[in-house]
Amino acid sequence: MPKQRSKSARRGWWVYERRVDQLAPRTVYIKRLLGSLAIALAVIIVGLIIGIAGYHYFAGFGWIDSLLEASMILGGMGPVNQLPNDHAKIFASIFALFSGLVVLALMGIMLSPVVHRVLHRFHVDEKDVD
Repeated sequence: MPKQRSKSARRGWWVYERRVDQLAPRTVYIKRLLGSLAIALAVIIVGLIIGIAGYHYFAGFGWIDSLLEASMILGGMGPVNQLPNDHAKIFASIFALFSGLVVLALMGIMLSPVVHRVLHRFHVDEKDVD
């Protein structure tokens, strides 16, 4: 009797299987990991673009200095250059709060396939696992 693929494998890699479904194949799991990493990379790029534009506009930094400042804040390291005016300081504080939320969101995005697979494996019957 040929083994049937789970419904989630037929629907697409981004749809997680339910508790009653079979564990998704390893290829689907790897596609989920790569998809999560792609989403995380896109969020990082958007955050960097916002930071670069903000530091360039509000603080008057050059493009490279804006990139450095946005990267350091988004990465959680802290500011590098002295901010010249109050508008730049307000932007920097808002961007720092945004960056903290982005870090939390990225952890959720990147860990969701791993956590789902581990939890799903605990709920699958022995006969359902290869």
